[in-house]
Amino acid sequence: MLGYDDKRNFYRMMVNSPCEVKLLDQPSVSSLSAVCRDISATGMSLELDLPTVELGALLDITIESNNDQIPSLEAKAKVVRCEDGEDETCLIGVEINEMK
Repeated sequence: MLGYDDKRNFYRMMVNSPCEVKLLDQPSVSSLSAVCRDISATGMSLELDLPTVELGALLDITIESNNDQIPSLEAKAKVVRCEDGEDETCLIGVEINEMK
């Protein structure tokens, strides 16, 4: 557990890894490329090439592994934060609901 200054229950690991995101609420959008900026036991932050994503939107997120010893990460998550980024991007915070 982290100290009081961070007010988080779990450590956040910086990863800056490419990932694939599917918006479950918008089946017309097949999948989007994104960058997972950081991840913890209960959530992650992602940078998407979209101007915004609705709070509460449900996502499927896949981070492919480059190592045979480490499996790819697949998760279902809910958007809990969305901030405008640069050049029509947004930085979203998601809460992980299920790991596949």
